[in-house]
Amino acid sequence: MQVEQIYTGCLAQGAYYIESEGEAVIIDPLRETQPYLDKLAEAGVKLKYIFETHFHADFVSGHLDLAKKTGAKIVYGPQATTAYDIYSAQDGEELKVGALTFKVLHTPGHTLESTTYLLRNEAGEDYAIFSGDTLFLGDVGRPDLAIKQGAITKEDLAEMLFESLRTKIMPLDDKVIVYPGHGAGSACGKNLSTDTWGYLGDQKATNYALRADMTKEEFVQEVTSGLLPPPQYFAKNAMMNKAGYESFDEVLKKGAVALTPEAFEALAESEEALMLDTRHQDDFAKAHVPNSIFIGIDGSFAPWVGALITDIKQPIILITPEGREEEVVTRLARVGYDNTLGYLAGGMEAWIKAGKEVDAIESITADELANQLTNDLQGEILDVRKPTEYLAQHVEGATNFPLDYLNKNMDRLSRQKTYYLHCLGGYRSMIFASILQARGFRNLVDIQKGWRAIEASTVPVTNYACPSTLTQETIDQAVAAVL
Repeated sequence: MQVEQIYTGCLAQGAYYIESEGEAVIIDPLRETQPYLDKLAEAGVKLKYIFETHFHADFVSGHLDLAKKTGAKIVYGPQATTAYDIYSAQDGEELKVGALTFKVLHTPGHTLESTTYLLRNEAGEDYAIFSGDTLFLGDVGRPDLAIKQGAITKEDLAEMLFESLRTKIMPLDDKVIVYPGHGAGSACGKNLSTDTWGYLGDQKATNYALRADMTKEEFVQEVTSGLLPPPQYFAKNAMMNKAGYESFDEVLKKGAVALTPEAFEALAESEEALMLDTRHQDDFAKAHVPNSIFIGIDGSFAPWVGALITDIKQPIILITPEGREEEVVTRLARVGYDNTLGYLAGGMEAWIKAGKEVDAIESITADELANQLTNDLQGEILDVRKPTEYLAQHVEGATNFPLDYLNKNMDRLSRQKTYYLHCLGGYRSMIFASILQARGFRNLVDIQKGWRAIEASTVPVTNYACPSTLTQETIDQAVAAVL
């Protein structure tokens, strides 16, 4: 038996490859299939099943392309309705892969079709669960993504999740390994651990949602409180996973096209293509194509694309670090942005050599900010971190304006005012600045290295409050203020 977790940090997502006696199963695969095909070919095994734990909202699964290329069956649990052929497994059904057995455990709550797959080893012993977004390490899946107006509420789903955990998962032995769908950084839960796998016994002892004496009412209150609105792309990705999508091979072929500066400029005008710059934030600050948007490939790229580019069919053209063009197209496709039309060949160097116009973002150090504050700063400091980060500690007098809700709250800002922007390390604030600049805001100053530099400077800050001591009421009030 071979069990391999294939973890993708950008999405905080775990896919799984399990092999036994010449057969394999892949659970919750990513969009690009070639790495899985290479693994199967190297091992000389046949892919029998592709297990899906649920309709993913935070990424587009590779199940359709993988099934077409291998002949494997796509398996969902009960209540999954799709526009393509699947094997709809029943609760309690057992599926064989080599000498292994997978038992299907229908565990609704995160979504109605959510399913956990229990792996039994060659000796028939319970070995591991692949819990998708039903059970994480330290948390459980949020119950607000599959609500239906007038039909089902997040409280209804939370009650289902309570029953699923206590009737299907908690009765399992403590030594069973938990392989979740996500780790820390995912928006599919509130308080996920940085660990990517663990033992069920540890979760029973430490996970707040598995407390033995917890009532259903307490559980519902705990898992539904403090939920931030899901990113806007979640519903769109879930629909693509249900209805189908264009082949990734075609998406890559269309997107990895080299464009001259003239062709790049023409596409931006004729197709109204969004110019997406994925270089490092410092490079973007120094020189970029006017009206381009920065979302760096080396940060939380895909989630920020999904949160901020509201039209999933938006034509996109790219400015990328040299040699990483296909990587960027791939990572866009992972969250359903399939309409990439090419990239600027030669990058900013080629753009500048062609004599094209260049823009920049003013940037100062934290020490320079401290000096300006001493001399009566002319402008407003915007802290673009999340409300909980802001509540823990912030610059005195700064306003919390989370990047997550910039599109929604744009009308609260004035083009006549100067804004000093910072996040934790400089990545989010540069995204924020680029979007504002593209929409006509010119009086923008980015604080280099963000909060990390500010707290090491003489900039006056509030007293530190440990996030674990913040009351839910305080957090809810802070969230309400920015929504």
